[in-house]
Amino acid sequence: MSGNPAVVLRLVASAYNVAERAGSIVRKVLHSGELGIVEKTGANDLQTQADRLAQQSICASLSRHFPKVTIIGEEELPSEEVKEELIENGQSEEILQKTCPPEYSELKEEELVVWVDPLDGTKEYTEAAKCLHLRTEVTTPHKGSDSSQLHRTALWLLDNVTVLIGIAHKGRAIAGVINQPFYNYQLGAGAVLGRTIWGMPGLGAFGFQLQEVPDGRRIITTTRSHSNKVVTDCVDAMDPDEVVRVGGAGNKIIQLVEGKASAYVFASPGCKKWDTCAPEAILHAVGGKLTDMHGNPYRYDANVKHMNSTGVLATLRNHDYYVSRVPQSVLEALN
Repeated sequence: MSGNPAVVLRLVASAYNVAERAGSIVRKVLHSGELGIVEKTGANDLQTQADRLAQQSICASLSRHFPKVTIIGEEELPSEEVKEELIENGQSEEILQKTCPPEYSELKEEELVVWVDPLDGTKEYTEAAKCLHLRTEVTTPHKGSDSSQLHRTALWLLDNVTVLIGIAHKGRAIAGVINQPFYNYQLGAGAVLGRTIWGMPGLGAFGFQLQEVPDGRRIITTTRSHSNKVVTDCVDAMDPDEVVRVGGAGNKIIQLVEGKASAYVFASPGCKKWDTCAPEAILHAVGGKLTDMHGNPYRYDANVKHMNSTGVLATLRNHDYYVSRVPQSVLEALN
């Protein structure tokens, strides 16, 4: 490591390692079978032991090394001492070696806000756990195909799960880290699980291969479990060739940057700032855009309301086209 890296670069380097530790916590809880599920506002809004432990790990680890940074986590947890085994002190040397974009090089700790979603895609996580549990109970020979199907379903559901750490300055998302705890899960026993991608506008995005949907194809990714007529009407108005319904905002942005979708369309107030801060920064780093359904940017100041109340529209390319397709009835419903 040469010189003294900028504060924001050191924060991203820490967030990278912290996200990886959080991903390992998410895997460990799943394999333990003790999810400790709590309903927050309903059956589609759940919290598990993985959410709680991962958030403790992320917030305590970052606070220890960056005490002046404002950290906002999704989960409302009681104040308690965090076990030392949850603390991550490491930093990514690869990130520390990068040259910080000049506009961020002089930022101070107290100017930065970190938005944390310790487990994005909790519903899919709990459903995957249920599938894996049922699979262990399917032991009779004539049910072998049932076991295989349950396993495939669990793997697909686990692909939806991410850990999100977003960094904002003056209301803008300027860096993001996304960990996929179960990446490579389908390769079976012995596979190295998980990957971490990150990005910063002006520096680039790393940990994945940027791809685009083939010209002429319009693939829309949208919510799997929070749909309604307004959401469906908006998706239909995009005149899609294909609609992909999956869980997790982080997962949907990964679909955009890996060429599996053209646009993420969610005409609903169900998304929060911790869902979109990290993904938005990574998307911006590769030339994409994330706004509300009107085409207006969201802000990530410490005192901003948490709900993305006018929906989410994200694209890798041609953002204005998708904004122009949003029906007036949808905009009125969101207002």
